[in-house]
Amino acid sequence: QFTLVASGGGLVQPGGSLRLSCTPSSSNITLYYYAIGWFRQAPGKEREGVSLISRSGEGTNYADSVKGRFTVSRDHSKNIVYLQMDNLEPEDAGVYYCAVGPFEYGLITDRDFGSWGQGTQVTVSS
Repeated sequence: QFTLVASGGGLVQPGGSLRLSCTPSSSNITLYYYAIGWFRQAPGKEREGVSLISRSGEGTNYADSVKGRFTVSRDHSKNIVYLQMDNLEPEDAGVYYCAVGPFEYGLITDRDFGSWGQGTQVTVSS
């Protein structure tokens, strides 16, 4: 059993950028074998899917709300998955999590995702 740790959050002004990182809780775990999803949860709201990346990294999927602003990528040599967030909006604020699960196109849901771990807070405010 392992969990994924999201990091890199912080306070940023609208229009600003952040890069989140997703790493396994144990160095024994190789993310290469897993598709990874990014999710976020704002206060009082349900968790929503943001982006997915396939095991190879060739397949990516984004929620409509972040298309053209967020970019998901992975570096197998560093055993890490990134979420580059540009042109951030106040609506992007929340706790961001990464998890392992199936790669699919279309609507991103947290169904069938696991290894939830520590999230990272993103605050977008002037």
